[in-house]
Amino acid sequence: MILATASGKGGTGKTTVACNLAVALESPVVFADCDVEEPNAHLFLKPHWDGTESVTVDVPEMDTARCTLCGACQEICQFKAIAVLPETLLVFQELCHSCGGCALVCPEKAVSWKAREVGLLRVGHRGPIRFVDGTLKIGEAMPPPLIRRVRRKAAETLGASITILDAPPGTSCPVVTSLWESDYVLLVTEPTPFGLNDLELAVGAVKKMGLPCGIVINRCDIGDARAREFAWRENIPILLEIPFDRQVAEHLAKGDVLVEVLPRWKEMMQELHRNVLQAVEALQGKVSGKACADSEIRSGVSS
Repeated sequence: MILATASGKGGTGKTTVACNLAVALESPVVFADCDVEEPNAHLFLKPHWDGTESVTVDVPEMDTARCTLCGACQEICQFKAIAVLPETLLVFQELCHSCGGCALVCPEKAVSWKAREVGLLRVGHRGPIRFVDGTLKIGEAMPPPLIRRVRRKAAETLGASITILDAPPGTSCPVVTSLWESDYVLLVTEPTPFGLNDLELAVGAVKKMGLPCGIVINRCDIGDARAREFAWRENIPILLEIPFDRQVAEHLAKGDVLVEVLPRWKEMMQELHRNVLQAVEALQGKVSGKACADSEIRSGVSS
C-alpha cells in the first residue's frame, strides 16, 4: 500500500503526521520524503545513513561543427530550452525536460547527450523504517526528476507492507509527481480560512488524478467548522481530528518523535491507520460491487 500525505499549504502538520504514523506502526515501513526542495523528515526520524548517490538527468549537447542552425530543435522544444541565433545556438540546460525531441528532429544528427547533476539521494534506516529522501541542488528549477528517483528507490525496497510518501505542500508539479499512483492520500489541514482555501485546491488536484483521499484536521479546536462542512459536502471522510497542544510544539521544537514521548499520539496514529484501512476497504467494496452490477447489466443485455 502506498499512502501519501499532502496538504494545500505548508505548516499544517503534514510531515508530523507522516513521521509519527511511520513510527507508530512498529512494522517494516518505507518512508520517502518527496519534498526535495526542503526535506525535513530526517530531522525527526534521525535515520542512520546507509549511502548517498548523485542523481542526474540527460541534457543535449550540440555538435556545432555539424549543426546548420536550421532551427528544428528550437521549434520542437516546448520549454524554450534551445535558442537558435543567426550565428550560434544556445542550450539552457536548466529548462530542459530531457524529452529527446531535439535529437529526433535534427536532420544533421548533431545532438548528443550528457549527464547533469540535479541533486542527491540518500537512503538510511531507523529500526524497521527504511528511509529515502532527496535534496535538490540550489538553483535547480525542476524537482520532478529527483522526486521520481526518490520514488523509484522507495519502490525498490522490499519487505514492507506500506510505503509512506511525504509530499511537498501545494498543488504544483512536484506534488502531482509525488502523489502519482498512490493508493490513498491523507490531506492534512487546519480549520482556518487559509487552510480551507488550500484544502479545496488540494482536493481538486487529487480528484483530477483519480485518487481516493481522507482528511486529517490538525489543531481542530481552533478556527472554525468550515473545513468539516467542506468535507461533508464533498463526501470526504475525516479520518482524525488532532487538538491543539502546547506540549506538541515544545517537543517538535526539540525534534522529538511525538509517539515516543506522548502516549496519546501513539494511540491517535494507530487509530488513523485503522481508519485508513477501513476507508480503503470500503472503497474496494464499492468498486467490487459496481463491477458486479456492471457484469449483471452486460449479462442481461447479452441475453
